[in-house]
Amino acid sequence: MIKNMKQICILGLGYMGLPLACNLAKAGYKVLGVDINKEKIKNLRRKKLETTEPGLKKLFQIAVGNNNLNFYNKIQPADVFIIAVPTPATNRRINLKYIKLAAKMVTQVIQKNNLVILESTVAPNTCKKVIKPILDQKKTHYFLAHCPERAIPGNTLYELQNNDRIIGGLNKESAKNAKEIYRSFVKGKIYLTDLTTAETVKLLENSFRDINIAFANEIAKLSEKININLWEAIELANKHPRVNILKPGPGVGGHCIPIDPWFLIQDEPKAKFIRLAREINDSMPEYIVNCVKKLIKKQKPTIAILGVAYKADVDDARETPSSKIICLMQKKGWNIKVTDPYVTKYHLRIMPLEKALEKTDGAVLVTDHTLYKKFNFKKYSLSFIFDTRNIISEKQLSKETRLIKFGSNLRSKYHS
Repeated sequence: MIKNMKQICILGLGYMGLPLACNLAKAGYKVLGVDINKEKIKNLRRKKLETTEPGLKKLFQIAVGNNNLNFYNKIQPADVFIIAVPTPATNRRINLKYIKLAAKMVTQVIQKNNLVILESTVAPNTCKKVIKPILDQKKTHYFLAHCPERAIPGNTLYELQNNDRIIGGLNKESAKNAKEIYRSFVKGKIYLTDLTTAETVKLLENSFRDINIAFANEIAKLSEKININLWEAIELANKHPRVNILKPGPGVGGHCIPIDPWFLIQDEPKAKFIRLAREINDSMPEYIVNCVKKLIKKQKPTIAILGVAYKADVDDARETPSSKIICLMQKKGWNIKVTDPYVTKYHLRIMPLEKALEKTDGAVLVTDHTLYKKFNFKKYSLSFIFDTRNIISEKQLSKETRLIKFGSNLRSKYHS
């Protein structure tokens, strides 16, 4: 075991890197947060943090207040290096440019017996075939581990602290050293394994969920033909003790579920099942637009898109199905208004909900924000609202507004 691991350098201060840095700083470590985004570092040094993540601002103030968390644009010497940089997908393959850059930065300052931990989600064997060869160039002894993040925007702090964690090590010592770091704030169980297994487990988790959602979406399409309320059918099916069907929807967003399955099968062309699930979920925006088209009476209607965040009550619009839906609608010549109570940075103008609904023909609810569940739509002259998330009730609408729910013909429930 490494003795006196007191100083930790975290590379990447995004959705997971910054909360991780705050947790470790609160636990008593001296944390050096590094990010190549100069504007971000400038704001963090000023203690300026714009986030909708519950509890993060408070934790951030604690971390910087006790002087355990400081910020830099360049790599700093430390006992432990944690890489938490993005791993985007390019043409359905993992893009490792940020991973490679971070690993090369570590080689600039790494010393004998330092510990390097990768948090970023990667394809199997990335640690051994990409990160290790880069670190080996320094020709010094080090420990290497992989602890893939297991948290979701909107509940990040709770899940960082309470979810079980998987740690893979280059050897047993590497895994045990990494466990000591995470044990300082993780209340869940920590399981140790090898590097490649840890890489694969994260991909299996999100691929399983993607397949389950694809199943729900496939049934949603069938339900409209066999004339049932899918939402009621799923609710009743899930009463079976061994069944847990997830919810259908307009597509899958975020940086995990739409991306991770491709990492798992990028070098396996015969992996048909996972590929099919991805294709089904990727096809949902087009299916939604075609459903909306049937409701439109004008050649060039004005449509309000309710929500561009990929999930409820967060400001994260990465890989959001809204973008594909909007793009397809614009290609048809429709006038699109975009509204979201959380997202402020988007490639299109975000307007207040009230303004988006004025002089608008219809609305498509894409994100199930709590605001939409409670909002009174009655004073707006909408021809229809297409609800892809099953959260709006007819009580919220005027008699002139038609409510259409994806996967449902709005049948009443019958109870014996």
